[in-house]
Amino acid sequence: QVQLVESGGGLVQAGGSLRLSCAASGRTVSSYYMGWFRQAPGKDREFVAGISWSGYIISYGDSGKGRFTISRDNAKNTVYLQMNSLQPEETAVYYCVVRRRGSSWSQEGMDYWGKGTLVTVSS
Repeated sequence: QVQLVESGGGLVQAGGSLRLSCAASGRTVSSYYMGWFRQAPGKDREFVAGISWSGYIISYGDSGKGRFTISRDNAKNTVYLQMNSLQPEETAVYYCVVRRRGSSWSQEGMDYWGKGTLVTVSS
């Protein structure tokens, strides 16, 4: 089993930045793909960013390209999401995930989910 704990969420003004962290425990996740999803009020969850175990393969959803940066520190079992130029419509709960081996970045392809951290962007 893997436990994922997100942190770093909070209130930020439009145009501001936040850095989310996700600490994994229970077993090492250094050989797994990890990533982030988000769910805005009244909307479906959407893929934000994902990173391979090596850190060399990175994927972004359409919304975060050019503004978000995902990274990981395997020694700390931690993945990060740097978010810049945030907009009010990006107010959402951000979830850390561990992807099942061989899966794509769809909700169904994730093995583990954190409880989420709320990001609120004010206008």
